This record gives sequence, structure tokens and C-alpha cells, in this order.
Amino acid sequence: MLLAPPAHQHSPSLLILEFGLTAIAFASAFTWPDAGSSWLRKAELAFSRLAHRRLLAVVVVGLSVLLVRLAMLPIYPVPLPFVPNDFSFLLASDTFAHGRLANPTPAMWMHFETIHVSMQPTYMTMYFPGQGLLLAAGQFVAGNPWVGVLISSALMCAAICWALQAWLPPEWALLGGFIAVLRLGLFSYWTNTYHGGGSLAALAGALVLGAMPRLIRSGRFRYSLVIGIGIAILAITRPLEGFLLCCPVAVMLFYRLRKQGTRPGTAQLARWLAAPLLCTVAAGAWMAWYDYRAFGNPLTPPYSVNRATYAIAPYFVWQQQRPEPNYRYREMRDFYRTDELDTYKKLHSLRGFLPQTLLKVALFFEFYAGFALLVPLLMVRRVFLDRRIRFLLISVIVLAAGMGMEIYLLPHYVAPFTVAFYVIGLQAMRHLRLWKPEGKPAGLALARFAVVVCVLMAGVRLFAQPLHFAPSQLPASNWNFSWIGPEHFGTKRAQVESQLEGLPGLQLAIVRYGSQHEPFNEWVYNSADVDASKVVWARDMDDAGNRELLRYYSGRKVWLVEPDQTPVRISPYLETSPDAGTKIAAGKLSRPFGDRQ
Repeated sequence: MLLAPPAHQHSPSLLILEFGLTAIAFASAFTWPDAGSSWLRKAELAFSRLAHRRLLAVVVVGLSVLLVRLAMLPIYPVPLPFVPNDFSFLLASDTFAHGRLANPTPAMWMHFETIHVSMQPTYMTMYFPGQGLLLAAGQFVAGNPWVGVLISSALMCAAICWALQAWLPPEWALLGGFIAVLRLGLFSYWTNTYHGGGSLAALAGALVLGAMPRLIRSGRFRYSLVIGIGIAILAITRPLEGFLLCCPVAVMLFYRLRKQGTRPGTAQLARWLAAPLLCTVAAGAWMAWYDYRAFGNPLTPPYSVNRATYAIAPYFVWQQQRPEPNYRYREMRDFYRTDELDTYKKLHSLRGFLPQTLLKVALFFEFYAGFALLVPLLMVRRVFLDRRIRFLLISVIVLAAGMGMEIYLLPHYVAPFTVAFYVIGLQAMRHLRLWKPEGKPAGLALARFAVVVCVLMAGVRLFAQPLHFAPSQLPASNWNFSWIGPEHFGTKRAQVESQLEGLPGLQLAIVRYGSQHEPFNEWVYNSADVDASKVVWARDMDDAGNRELLRYYSGRKVWLVEPDQTPVRISPYLETSPDAGTKIAAGKLSRPFGDRQ
């Protein structure tokens, strides 16, 4: 039976719209700088009153993400998993929620091989466990992993506001918090997918960067403990980028201890350093235990087993290309050869290094600033001369050096530095407000209009579907990362799975892809306990391989699922054998499949 495909839309780009609005705002700031100044001034006064109630401001920012995103559910429901990373993290979630750190290798594991999932020595995600633990908390407490993502996004925005209060005046800290709500908490893939991981990493980075200046000023143990908690979260989420962040922080703390002129006492050292060190050791010990259970060796980190098994391209520029493995499936070969290896070859050549590096920089600015928040960077010279944020500038330079060694870059990779980006951008905006070319308050107007454009874009994003601004689902590599989410992607696979789960008895779905299959559109993913699942998803092999699968799952009805047919085709599986001819192995459908989207 068939599933009707969604109508093809030629939607205008949200980035083009943001560029157009920013251009209009830029021109208006010089030709009509007093536009709307009276009501904007009143809004700023009301904003200032809330900002000076610091704790309330932090709470309001966090609750804004929760309440607004929940209110959006009738328009944008709970997201569905739809890319390999989503399903890989959901496997970790299901594993942790059942009280395990890993799963035994399934008996028919060769039929279940898929992107970003390790099958040996255990059946588990290839990623670090932080995001999986977050999803598991949502699955365990509320019955839905996405609840964990939503709560982490709310905490992230609240933590960003709290951290900004340590670096900037309260009005600017609150403004940064609400910009994070609009651009990260509501309308980004960090909140509207299961794989972003940016919210948790940004939360951890905010704890570290928000507590550090407070610890230096007050010396209170609680801020040292907050730094330790942030380090522990980074260690199980994004340890490389976390290390790049923690190195400047450690140097700054030791520098401030030495600058006091006298040898610090034991009590002071304990207040400053004991909690971060203990949390680091505890996180390291737990990660060693996790690595042992998941990969068979406490010194074998995540990624390494999976990459050694399947990958050709390395992650770092100094590493050499690996020999091509003997792939069982064309789709996996296409992913690792085409999607990954092509990028590696471009970045590993003299001609391709600079364009690819500039592309990574453009991707970074697109996500964290878009066009509207690029305008304050007119003041970049003044920002670099600003001693108040020199530490954060140095930290970002350290990050840039570290990221320059990586082949790939996605916005959530650098999420631990989100607060640093926001402080630099907001400080540039503060300088911009004071800029008066030819005596006109153009800088004040530019700063105000940049915020107005962000608010307008959020409104457009909320009603993107009826306005025909909705982005396409695939291929993911062609997405604009700014304003991604919360479209309801992944509906085809979810609908097929729902219909199979509605049939009586246990089901086996054998997936057969077409010759032009998009590797990111992967359908073969299973829960932690494969054999106990209502629906088992398996790859189509040759007749001999499939016959082994059918014998093992002899008690299940078997279906052939062809995702690349237009529309998607689901039919009883036809088994071919030399002596019996062709027979229907699954029997007849218990009820017809609907031709719904």
C-alpha cells in the first residue's frame, strides 16, 4: 500500500527575509533614526524594571521557553526523530531509561547496522552519554524523551541570562536572555530535535562562565561548585570543546590567586579549586566505567569503535584517510564516502582549505547571529579594545584555533561558548548605541532595530507554514541553520511505524531503498531491546540473508517497506526460493493502510 508524499513547496528562505528586514532597518536608522523612539523608550523602561530584579529576570527567561513552546504544540507538535543522530540518541535514552549502560549485541545485528550506532562489542549509540541521559530523564519522568530537551532548553536560556548578569549590566543580560529564547530556545534545532545537544552544552558553559567572575569577586564556595557541575556536564557531553573552554578558565583562576600577592591559604584553595577538581575526577571515573560497559575498555572513548568500524574520513585535519571498510550496504557506503569523505578531501587540500574554513565561519555566524545581529559587529574594533571582556575574546580565539583542526563544524559543537558569543555581541551593541555619525543617533536606532528584526522574525517563524516559509526536510546538508525548527519532520516513517504497531501481533519491517536514496533519510532504527519490540526494522539483504532473518523472527508478520517509492510503498514481503517459487511470507494485511500524509 502507499503513503501520499507531501506537496513540494518552493518556499522563500527565512534567511533572505531576515536579510531584507535587516537592510530596511539599516537604511531606516540613517534616514529616519527617530522612528518609533517614543514607544521603544517606554518598552526599554519596563524592560529595565524587570532586569533589575535579577532572580525574577532569570526565572522569567526560563519560563518563557517552557510556556511559549508548550503553547505552540497545537501548531508544532512534539518533534519526531528523522535523522540518524536523533535515532542514535533515542537508543541511548531507551537504554538508560531501562537502567542499563549498554545492550547486548542483537542476534541478527547485521540486519540492523545503521549510521551512528555501534553493534559490537555492545549495541549502543556512538556518542557521549550526556544527551542520552537527558532524554532518558524525560522518558523516565514524563514518558517522552523530548520533555528532557525542552527543560534543558529552558534551563539553558535561564543560565545564559544568569551568566550574562556577571559580565554586563542587568538590562543587557535580560536582553541577551530573551534573544536566546527567540533564537535558541524556541526556533532552533537545539530544542526541536533529539540530537542537537546544544542546549545541554550551552547550559554547562553558562554555568562555568557565569560562576567564574562571581568566584573571583566573592571567593564563595558555591560558585566553585557551580563551575564543577558545569565541567562535569561538559565532560559527558562535549569534552573537547569543554576542554577548550576550561583551559582559559583554569588559567584565569590561577592568575587571580597569584595576583593577590600572598600565598593563598588552604581554605581559599579549597573554596576555589576543590569542587572543580572533585567534579572533574568524578565525571572522568564515571566516563571510564561507561566506556568499559559500552565499549569493553575504560580507555576506549565514544566515537572510536564506531568510527574505526565504518568511517573513512577522520575528524581532524592532521589525520589520514582510512582504508574503506567492506560495507554490507550501499546506503552506508554512500554516507561515509559521499557525505563525509568529500568534505574531508576539500578541507585537506590547499585549494579547498580556505573556502571550507570560510564556510564553517559563515555557518557559525548564520546560526548565532543571523543577519540582524551582525550589525553590531560594526563596532568590532572597539570590542577588541574593551578590557572588560578581553578574557572572553581570548577564550574565543582558543576555540577558533581548536575548531580549525576539526574537519566538520555544526553549531552545537561550539555551544559551550554560547555565553562568550553573547557577551561579545551585546557589548558591541552597547558601543553601537553610542555611535552618532554626523551627530545623528543612528547607532541607537541600529541597536533598537536589530532587536525589532529578531522579534519580527520570531513572529514570521511561528506562522512560517501558512506564510509558505517552511524549510525543506532533506537533504540536511543544504539546510540554513538559522531559524530551523520546529517543523514536524519524519512523518512518513512515524506513520508507517504507527500503522504497523496498530496491527495484531508482532511485525517485522524489511526496508528496501532505491538507487537514489538520500543517506540521511535512514529508516532502520530500533529500540534498546530489539527482540521485544512490537515492530523490528531490518535492512534488506540477499535471499539467503533474509531467509535467516525470517527464520529467527518466524512468529512475526513480515512487510517490505520501500521509503524511496513515491509515495512510500508497504507490501507483504515476497520470499523467493528455488523450490517453492514465490510466496507471501506475511499473509494478508489485517486492515488496509491509509493513503494519508
